[in-house]
Amino acid sequence: MRAPAARTVRGAAGVLTGVALGHTLWTGVAEPGAALAFATLITVGELARRDRRDPLGRHPAPLGSAGALAYALLGPSAGQPTHHGVLQTVAVVVAAVLAGIVPHIARGRGPALDHLSRRVLTVAFAAACFQPLYNSGRLERWVGQGPYLVGFLLFLLGLTALCDAVLAAALTGARTGRPYGRLLRDELRAQLGIGSAICATGVVMALGTAVAGLWALPVFSLPLLLTQLSFHRITAIRTTYRQTITSLARATEIAGCTRPGHSRRVAALSCAVGRELGLSERELTVLEYAALMHDIGQLSLVDPVPDGATAGLPGAEARRIAELGGEVARRTGVPAEVAVVVERQADPYREQPTAARIVRTVNAYDDLVGGGRHPGGSLAALERLRLGTGHEYQPEVVECLARVLARGGRGRVVPVPPG
Repeated sequence: MRAPAARTVRGAAGVLTGVALGHTLWTGVAEPGAALAFATLITVGELARRDRRDPLGRHPAPLGSAGALAYALLGPSAGQPTHHGVLQTVAVVVAAVLAGIVPHIARGRGPALDHLSRRVLTVAFAAACFQPLYNSGRLERWVGQGPYLVGFLLFLLGLTALCDAVLAAALTGARTGRPYGRLLRDELRAQLGIGSAICATGVVMALGTAVAGLWALPVFSLPLLLTQLSFHRITAIRTTYRQTITSLARATEIAGCTRPGHSRRVAALSCAVGRELGLSERELTVLEYAALMHDIGQLSLVDPVPDGATAGLPGAEARRIAELGGEVARRTGVPAEVAVVVERQADPYREQPTAARIVRTVNAYDDLVGGGRHPGGSLAALERLRLGTGHEYQPEVVECLARVLARGGRGRVVPVPPG
């Protein structure tokens, strides 16, 4: 059912785009000056977008998104009424987005089709809720031009954010197979961050243009543009930080303490299990770092563990290695939560934080499957984990791992070259 839902979303966006472009070309552009100004703003926002989107692809171009919402909610311009309507709004936004993403496509980093579909449908939803009321005069009769109008626009943007979250959850669920409810919760939580800034800026642009005209656009877009540039720097710093941790984690492979690719496989599968359990983005970051560094304590051993497989060690020995790893992690300057997860990964699961339970379970799975200790493969390894749920592994984590593997998630053990 999920794949047809995704095709329906993409198909609806495609049909709407075709109708909007055809209608606008046939009837002409109303208020071409305003259309050109907003199109330019959206194009600039797309040109300034991040080449590296976050893992879920949320708001890679906040300035372009805010400009699109502002045009959808535009009433008067400098006190003069506008008449661009819903279809022209969609046509202008699509044309501006396509113009702005050409350089990114040339570099092979263009936005995904799902993101473009969401943008079209979300903008169309906002315009369909606002433009008919404004053009018919009912909006002014009902709410006037005072604070009630601002309240109405904020309410409308709340509905638009909900629409975007619903579409994003549906498309992500079709792509990953994750539960829709958890995806929707994650999307709604994400809307509280940069999504709130986008919506607020869209409202301010629309209201500012109504009073001051198109000169309001560069004035009110500058803060969001500076914020976007700041996010670029933060993203670059985080990427460098993650690369440093990944390189540090590879030290166990270079030293021959663990099998090639073990830490990266454990990190990828741990994050998939963490999303299945509904962890927040902050918790997933801590989980990923801890999973990458979970074997770092083996560098302190005089005699390496065979194949680096700590899952079969006696409890006391496993805890000693984990405590050594926690101490090493603290000295690297990682967040304290990461070091805690590393040093507590060998404790009985009832005494562990959730991230440590996940790392312990996924590490054992990769040791069992990747080390050839269970010729039966994944099913035999999962059965071994289920037998240990009385003391070693949390039953819920094991079952989440089984669901991720059943969907063909990142837990499939594939050869990873040493480099």
